[in-house]
Amino acid sequence: MVTASHNPPEYLGVKFKDSTGGPLAPESYKVLETLLLKKGPFKERPYKLLELKEEYFRALASVVDLERVARFHGVLYHDSMGGAGGGFLREFFRYVDLPIEVRPIREEPHPLFHGVNPEPIPSNLGVTQEIMASVEPPSVAVATDGDADRVGVVLPGGRFFNPHQVLCVLAFYRHSKGLKGRVVKNFAVTWLLDRLGERLGFRVTTTPIGFKWIKGEFLKGDVSLGGEESGGIGFPEHLPERDGILASLLLLESIGATASGPAEQFKEVEKLVGFTHAYDRLDLPLERPLDLSRLLEPRPLAGLVPVGVDTLDGVKWLYSDGWVLFRASGTEPVVRIYVEARSPDLVRALLRESRAFVEGV
Repeated sequence: MVTASHNPPEYLGVKFKDSTGGPLAPESYKVLETLLLKKGPFKERPYKLLELKEEYFRALASVVDLERVARFHGVLYHDSMGGAGGGFLREFFRYVDLPIEVRPIREEPHPLFHGVNPEPIPSNLGVTQEIMASVEPPSVAVATDGDADRVGVVLPGGRFFNPHQVLCVLAFYRHSKGLKGRVVKNFAVTWLLDRLGERLGFRVTTTPIGFKWIKGEFLKGDVSLGGEESGGIGFPEHLPERDGILASLLLLESIGATASGPAEQFKEVEKLVGFTHAYDRLDLPLERPLDLSRLLEPRPLAGLVPVGVDTLDGVKWLYSDGWVLFRASGTEPVVRIYVEARSPDLVRALLRESRAFVEGV
């Protein structure tokens, strides 16, 4: 797959998939890198183009409960951000003969993604948030990234509904449908999922960041879904890979089945686990390699006293009311600071003091 994914156009590269349809294993990438470093000659081989859209739609229809989706009586807005997902939701509903109205946003393919990075986060979704500001429930907007394997959600009123919340809603809903397998999440995903698992009786497995690790858990079996804080969500009955189109359809299914919007469903999760959720992420340019060893001793921040540290992938400082994760990006020259806490004000304070600490290291 030739793609820059959610990154700026200058990051255009090649993603390799294996026979499962999922990301290539790290050891296989090492073999490829060795081959690519060898000098040619490289020969062009015959190839053919395949039209797989109908097969893809057939696969989606086998996973999604169309009767429940049909109970959604709002308008679905789809911001494909100038990427590969443009038109897919509208065409899928036509394929399965469901009269759901899909209104496109930035559907036209664009080599520069209409002037934003094609990552479905608030800083890139201003157009969609402006449109949704005057929209009433039960309508909802989904945004897919450049290669449509990530999803973002914007609610009526223009509020961003973050991927942690989407994951919790889908895990809660799928458990209610009888899908009792594990939920797999990466190291930067909300701990509400862990608490939800404790309350409902499903196991939660945490992996390093990168969907290849979640794919490995899929192949072990007994998994309901797996997801990332960036909006990449996969479902093992489909493929051991992320799919923003399928995630959008299953979220729509949950709305139709429960007659409740995503925010209302998430409030049920918060009530069940006894913890309110707020989250944000800060990306800082990385001028030199980040020395994680200088972060191994957690500090008091925003009036919170640390209760532990976790180094599964990066360094996470743990507090009773939240956590802060410091991690260098694997795809861009930035250090990312992820924060989850009980309130937006506390998240902002933790980010502010974390940034000051990193910039002083």
